[in-house]
Parts: sequence; C-alpha cells; structure tokens
Amino acid sequence: MEKLIITRWKGRILTALFSGRTALQISLEPVEDSSLLNNIYVGRVQTVASGINAAFVEFEEGQTGYLSLSEYQPRPLNRPEAKKLASGDEILVQVSRDKVKTKAPVLTGLLTLTGRYLVLTPQKPGINFSSKLNSRKLKEDLKPLIEQALQECGCPDWGVIVRTNAGIQTPEIILRELKSLAKRCGFILEQAPRRAPKTCMYQALPGYICALRDSYEGKLEAIVTDQEDCFLHLQEYLTESQPEDLPLLTRYSDPLVSLSKVCSLEKAIAEATNKRVWLKSGGYLVIEPTEAMTVIDVNTGKYPGKKDLAETILQLNLEAAWEIGRQLRLRNLSGIIVADFIDMERPEDNQLLMKTLAQAVALDPVKTTVVEMTKLGLVELTRKKVRRPLAEQLRENEKNEISR
Repeated sequence: MEKLIITRWKGRILTALFSGRTALQISLEPVEDSSLLNNIYVGRVQTVASGINAAFVEFEEGQTGYLSLSEYQPRPLNRPEAKKLASGDEILVQVSRDKVKTKAPVLTGLLTLTGRYLVLTPQKPGINFSSKLNSRKLKEDLKPLIEQALQECGCPDWGVIVRTNAGIQTPEIILRELKSLAKRCGFILEQAPRRAPKTCMYQALPGYICALRDSYEGKLEAIVTDQEDCFLHLQEYLTESQPEDLPLLTRYSDPLVSLSKVCSLEKAIAEATNKRVWLKSGGYLVIEPTEAMTVIDVNTGKYPGKKDLAETILQLNLEAAWEIGRQLRLRNLSGIIVADFIDMERPEDNQLLMKTLAQAVALDPVKTTVVEMTKLGLVELTRKKVRRPLAEQLRENEKNEISR
C-alpha cells in the first residue's frame, strides 16, 4: 500500500509517494509559476521552419514553443481553408513537454484530455487500450460501450485510450468520465476560434493532483497534507472525480513535529539526488545523467556473495534491476537510459535479468520500455519524457532562492 504526501518545501509544493518508508516518486512545483504541461492555448505561429518540418509558436506572452508538423498539422483557426501553416496563423496547441534547460517547451496539435480512466484524443480516432490491460473480455465489453457513448456525445470520430485504472472500475463510472471529458473538449473546440491568441483554453491540474489521479486504483491507503489550500483543492477534486478515495484524505496538523520531519523528506530528497545508490546486498549503482542519455553502472561493492560466482552475480543483478526501476521513477529520469550490469555467461541468467527488469519498470505509471541487451552486455531502456528530472527541479529551486 502507498501513501501520498503533499507539503511545502523551500517555497515549493512537494509531492512524494511512499510505499512503507521507501520513496517511489518525488516532485517539486512552484506555488505560483506552475508547470505548463498539458495546458491548451490558442497560439500564434511566429515562423514555419520547412527544413525541419516544424513551427515556432508563441502561446503565452514571452513563451514560444516548438511544434513538430511531422505527425499532425493543426488547421488555422483564422484560415480554416488553408492547407499549410504560415506566420501569423492562429492554432490550437497543447504543451506536451515542459522546457528543459535551454530547450523550449514542446507543443503538439494532437490534443488530449486525461482522466483517471480514459484519455480523450479528438484528432486521433480509434479506441486503444493500455498495454497493461491484458483482459480480452474487458476490451470486448468496453469497446462497443465507448463507441456508443461517443455517438451520443456527437463525436463518433474522436479517439479514446483506456487507461490501466479502468481495468478494475465499473463501465458506468468509466462512461461517466468519458461524457465529462467530451463535454469539456467540445467547449474548447467550439470557443477557440473566438478567442484571442495566447488565451489559455484549458489549464491542467496541479502536479500534486495529477499524482493522485495517476496513482493505481486501490493502492493508496492515505493522502496526507499539512497545507490548507492543497487540502481544499484535493477535497474538491476527490469529491468530483474520485469520491471513493475521499475518506483517505487527512489534514496533518501536529504543531510539534512537521510533516516533512515525520516522513523524513530531507533524507529522501538527498538519497534521490545522490550519484551512488547502495543496495541491501552491499553492491551499488552509479547513476550519471548526461545531456544525451542516462548511464547506470552496477558494481559488486561490498557484496560477499555465495560460493557459486555465477549465482552471486545473478542475485546482485536481479536486485539492481528492481532498484533501477525504482530510481528511474524516483528521479524522473527519461529519454535514453543505458544500464551496465555485471557480465553473466549463462544465457538463461541474462533472460531472467531482462524479464525482471521489465517487471520492475512495469510498476511505473510513465511508459518505460526495456529495449534490448547489446552485444557488449549493455541494457538499453527508454522512458517517456514528461516532466523535468527531479535534479533539475531542485537546481531551479536553488536559483530562485538565490535570486530572492
């Protein structure tokens, strides 16, 4: 069972997910200047770079994002008959990735509205299911119900992605969410042509509520915050969208010991940013994020092992695989990841390692893929880029503190 903690830490809202005393996920967000991720705007095209098939779009005052036109080209709101974008066109865009270091935010014209059970995709038809939903019966039962609901909402050509949490929810609740998302999306599409450029048409939920929404159904045992404003927002969201979890919400108010102290958040943050991660066996990982990729090295360290050397290395590698799965989520590492495990000679040991690593990353709500083991014995993974890595969030917080 897991516990979600929301508090303030050095002027930012800190969200931490724990399983027992072990931190699974930590994120920081500004109180006022919140993340733009998943916000939808009426943007204005500044330039179209035909050489890279992309456009640069101003979507907020002083904020310009990169829009790839390879997958989808939005239709101009001010020139709906136009087949190609041009400077000055007004288009509907969504922030698909926060700015990272010197890189501008990434935009998309393929809008998505995310709920707890479904993702609505108005420009991408078709009904798809999370790869973690393996029940054929569930898919056969839900698909016609969703198709009928889309017909009733007047949007039969829209698409839907059924999320993992739908696997243990009733069709009635799933369809109720679908109708709510469709109503909201219909309003955005209807109103956008009448709005001025740089208007925010949809503001995504705060990060701490997204963490609650994206948590796995039935796994949370408590939602705890010591912040009055966060408590009220959580209460409102739960009442409207997750009423079954409302009893889990509590307001921490002990004046003698802070919530941060009780949960040892300082220690958890320090461990989540340390280059070296010790394993219980005495081995350790070295985690090195670079501009191009993240490299993880597995070392034997103080591991005494057993008499059988092959079995010793296998057990250490398996432990490292589970810890790598946790560390990727905890540090919010993304993009290309290369793990250098200790070499093993037996093919069956390598197969078991790859299977274990796949099981470890499957616990992560963010899509993570174990690609392959190369001829050099390096394991390649990819993790979807969504929010900024925890280390970068902390660096930005330090800069803001210095500037103040």
